Amino acid sequence: MFGWSPDLARTLARLDPDVADTQHLWMFPSLAVVRWSKRHRKPFVVTPRGMLDPWAVRRSAWKKRLVRLWFEDAHLKSAACLRALNEAEARAIRAFGLTNPIAIVPNGVDLPALGPDRAVVDPPTLLFLGRIDPKKGVHELVRAWARLGPAGRNWRLRLVGWGPAPYVEATRRLIDELVLAGSVELVGPLFDAAKVEAFRSAAAFILPSYSEGLPMAALDAWSHALPVLMTPACNLPEGFATGAALAIGTEPAAIAEGIRALIALPEAERRAMGERGRRLVEERFTWPRVAPDIAEVYRWVAGGGPRPGCVVTD
Repeated sequence: MFGWSPDLARTLARLDPDVADTQHLWMFPSLAVVRWSKRHRKPFVVTPRGMLDPWAVRRSAWKKRLVRLWFEDAHLKSAACLRALNEAEARAIRAFGLTNPIAIVPNGVDLPALGPDRAVVDPPTLLFLGRIDPKKGVHELVRAWARLGPAGRNWRLRLVGWGPAPYVEATRRLIDELVLAGSVELVGPLFDAAKVEAFRSAAAFILPSYSEGLPMAALDAWSHALPVLMTPACNLPEGFATGAALAIGTEPAAIAEGIRALIALPEAERRAMGERGRRLVEERFTWPRVAPDIAEVYRWVAGGGPRPGCVVTD
């Protein structure tokens, strides 16, 4: 669970990069990057991906306090720049007490081609794709589905993803206890073409998370022109502002209310929501739009240019 990997330290030394970017906190990669930076006098960036949000910091708080004393505070405070995926995450980073420069650069996704042969599935599928984890509100979602009654009988819920074995097994038991095996499917992880097909065959996407940096799965759903149900904690307010998503809470009753509202929409309106999401991704979250900002940050950190416009210091 600590992610200890002596090969990581050796690989960093062998590659001799100009800049490193740590994409995770609280585990061995943080320690390896700090040691590499000190030994080779090279800068690094830290991309917390929502791991400094208040909900995430409170989870397993005593373990994180120990890790902070051991190496994580040194890792965070020594970073030449911290990358926030949005302004909300930048505020959380400041609230954590860090004063480093912050680059606000979102995630990026590939924009798939959408042909006329899009799969049509009966009954329609509401897709969850992500970690099967308490942070994602999976059990709350299953309990919400049990509350739907007649409204949910013509739909099915598909849960796609991986997670800690005890929580996955608890999810399976919950589905059985609530007698939902006929309408809720726990699939496990899907990759590559199978993952694409999961989006293509879905009618809508849901993410009832308690905490996110900026969820790739929601962007992927929009890239496939799916309407989205998500919590404000997903940090994609532009989805609500553009009418590409409906807001839900994290309690089963609130999630069920959102699902009912989605199901009650005419199919044409759900399709229009998905098309608005597709345009939003095309305008703001594709790699051709995101990657140049990331590259500019790396060049600046390595000493190769002026401070990028996406970097804030206050």
